[in-house]
Amino acid sequence: MQDAFTRLTLLRRPRILARAARLGAQNYCRQRDLRRILGYGILPKPAAAVMQLLELESAQDSARKAGEAGYSLIRHVDVLIALAGEAAFLRNTAARPKTQTAAFQDRRSAAAEGNVPCP
Repeated sequence: MQDAFTRLTLLRRPRILARAARLGAQNYCRQRDLRRILGYGILPKPAAAVMQLLELESAQDSARKAGEAGYSLIRHVDVLIALAGEAAFLRNTAARPKTQTAAFQDRRSAAAEGNVPCP
């Protein structure tokens, strides 16, 4: 089984879908958008969310290719936007250094962490 980064780099979609996802990911809000797409409840960790979104996107792409009547372009773009946003979030959390003590982490504000609430 491939990891999330490998599956993301191998993902190939039509240029217009990729561009719409890239533009929409600029306004992606994890708390708002991921709950809407995956369902309400506790948000999964970024890697788990990426894997779930990849499965949803694969199903959407299969429906697109088959020309199914139930295929929704808007839903497909929403899933791609969430996938692009979660991939960026996953890259940022993987690149961020881990703190050694809890005291150091307690002195940081939410804004310094980059966890500013979505508008």
